Amino acid sequence: MSRISVRGIAVVSATAVTAVGSVVGVASGSSAQNNDAEAAATDATLLADLPAGQQAQVQTASLTQQADAMAVQADLSARKDAEQSARAAAAKAAQAKKNAAQERAAAKAAAGDPAASFPVRSSYTVAQLKAMAAQIVGSGQFQCFSNIVDHESTWNYLAVNPESGAYGLVQALPGNKMASVAADWQTNPATQIKWGLNYMNTTYGSPCQAWAFWQVHHAY
Repeated sequence: MSRISVRGIAVVSATAVTAVGSVVGVASGSSAQNNDAEAAATDATLLADLPAGQQAQVQTASLTQQADAMAVQADLSARKDAEQSARAAAAKAAQAKKNAAQERAAAKAAAGDPAASFPVRSSYTVAQLKAMAAQIVGSGQFQCFSNIVDHESTWNYLAVNPESGAYGLVQALPGNKMASVAADWQTNPATQIKWGLNYMNTTYGSPCQAWAFWQVHHAY
């Protein structure tokens, strides 16, 4: 191998190393920039010893190496930005889905959907029971529903008729009918309210129609 070829290879190699080091040094702000300056000075000395044509080839190779290194760095940066954007979008979508589910649950509760759920308590006040019923039954039929419960159980969800065995707020007979809504019918007033609403709607058309019947027959 000739002297020129050896030096040409040395220049190309040194230039490639310098180009990659320069890109990394700029990105990281490390002390490698000082080494790059020394390597560049050495490259200039070697390059000056080569014929003009060989110099052009080496310079072209150097520029290509620099462009390739910069392209790699730009690609890595773009990928990182894309990953961060994807994570942010996924988190935003998950939160939106959660919010929508909560809004649907609230809407179902307000509309009297039998699938709507309420937190179970160890005990309830009459005010709490009425508030629960208002959400399940809806404002348009609540007063009629409330009138029936007032007469049937005085809002005692544990009430038992000693003669018939009718049970709960709406005095279901037998009480285990309410298991069609949920197994906790004996202790969960929400289950009793949902069953009572369904019974009034199915049998009479609405709580107000059930209340009209009750006023005549004192039962429903």
